[in-house]
Amino acid sequence: MDDALSFESLLSKARHAAQKAMDDHARGEYDEFALHGGVAFERLAKAVLVSKNPAYLVEMRNGNSDMLLYLCGDLELKADKVRTVGASEAIKRLRRMKVLPEDAQLDQLIDLRNGTAHTTIGDQAKALLPTLAENVEALLKHLGQPLGAFWGRWTSAVHVAVDEERDEIQRDVEIRIKQARHLFDDRFKGLPEGAKERILKEPHRGEGMLIGPITMKNGDKILFIVGSVPCPACGGKASMTLTPITQPDATADMAADSFQCHLCGLELNNPIEIRAAGVDTDVALLPSTVSIKQTGAPSDVRIGETRAG
Repeated sequence: MDDALSFESLLSKARHAAQKAMDDHARGEYDEFALHGGVAFERLAKAVLVSKNPAYLVEMRNGNSDMLLYLCGDLELKADKVRTVGASEAIKRLRRMKVLPEDAQLDQLIDLRNGTAHTTIGDQAKALLPTLAENVEALLKHLGQPLGAFWGRWTSAVHVAVDEERDEIQRDVEIRIKQARHLFDDRFKGLPEGAKERILKEPHRGEGMLIGPITMKNGDKILFIVGSVPCPACGGKASMTLTPITQPDATADMAADSFQCHLCGLELNNPIEIRAAGVDTDVALLPSTVSIKQTGAPSDVRIGETRAG
């Protein structure tokens, strides 16, 4: 039998495709996530079938026994003649063996991979990360294979995706934080040691200029405040917008409204997501040290109010 259909080869290829799918999801490339996620699961499902009996890969078609004899090692076939079951049939066989449960969302992922689902792929695939993670976990447990070896650096994100003790928003936010952290780290691959640390380094108070949060007003009414907070993903300085929740004057109570880190790209779009991320909103209202490099002659800078009209 061809080494490409061995258990070790199928497991290795499944691992590679699964980690690529996680990279795709982190970058927001959900069409690619559906493609690589579907490929990963198909290869892992076939690895389970091979571990039981290579003959379980036989595609039952036209009564031809050549593939059965080939998979059992009793016939040689050219590479272009080798045909095995597809993803859907492999999953059906594992369900009949009680290895996998029925899961309509897994079926949808395979349909998206095959291009047979009548929907916009990205819109549907984005939400299917927990489905992929849960079903991969079921197969790995059946094989006695560790999650960490399969998922690599994405292991902690996968643990979050299948953690039912967290609500949906908590899972989503924690996964996005881990994704942003990994994508930020990827930017520094191949660069000199210490490059990331230099980007993240904040100036000491003696090296920079102390400024407060920026307040936007319409007359005496506060519209919003933009301040700086530590990013939970990369640790750099991120921007947080706060809006008044009481009378919008100088005594107004402020609440976090949105968050954006320009270093790693993490975005939190509402107060619930910001709370789930554990961001300290009070820090946004504190003065922040920034480094300003002056070139040319000094200039007079005045900051005033924006008024209507």
